[in-house]
Amino acid sequence: MESSPREITTDQLGIHKDLADIVNKYRHSEFKKPIAEHTQQTFEAVIEWLGNWQGDVIIDACCGVGESSIVLAQQHPYAKVIGIDKSAVRLNKYTHYKRQKNHNSSDNARVFQADLNDFWRLMAEYLKTAKWNISKQCLFYPNPYPKKAQVQKRWHASPAFIALLGCSTNIEVRSNWLTYLEEFQQVLNINGVKSRIYPINGAPITPFERKYTESGQPCWQLHTLAEGEDR
Repeated sequence: MESSPREITTDQLGIHKDLADIVNKYRHSEFKKPIAEHTQQTFEAVIEWLGNWQGDVIIDACCGVGESSIVLAQQHPYAKVIGIDKSAVRLNKYTHYKRQKNHNSSDNARVFQADLNDFWRLMAEYLKTAKWNISKQCLFYPNPYPKKAQVQKRWHASPAFIALLGCSTNIEVRSNWLTYLEEFQQVLNINGVKSRIYPINGAPITPFERKYTESGQPCWQLHTLAEGEDR
């Protein structure tokens, strides 16, 4: 019998007090960390898979076992879905979830192992001359790193966030920790991107979301807004 997922426990009350300072530091400095060779190779494999594609591309960041990538591919049959995760163990379960979802074609979805810190930078640079665009980015249940001292491990407080925005500002984030989404929203505001947060409705699209929902934990989602769209 599976144990119920633990609820978020944290020593941080509300949005981190240093978040704005951290974000502004990264906004005005260059991320000089060398690109890891394995992620460079993965990126080249992604570009090869896309080939002469000229339509929409969706990035499923921190895709885990890839269930969400399959769901996105089913929801957007005329787009290419790229699932990215750093864990080979999780990605090795992708085939199982393809069978479970009865999604036998890999024509419009594929998962890859890479470091997103590097992948986003490579992608943001590549998009300057690409013939296709990233129509949406999804971060479904990324590790929230809820301890106060872990703030810079959260994607919105990392130096890679500028590259993330350079790939696409159409973003959906899901989490069972509301503070994570509130922080994400604040960082988007700093970068001039509006968003709204609301409870999740509909069928779960990841194993995490399913476990949280079945255990009675509330889950939320953040959506960025197009220019002129009301909150």
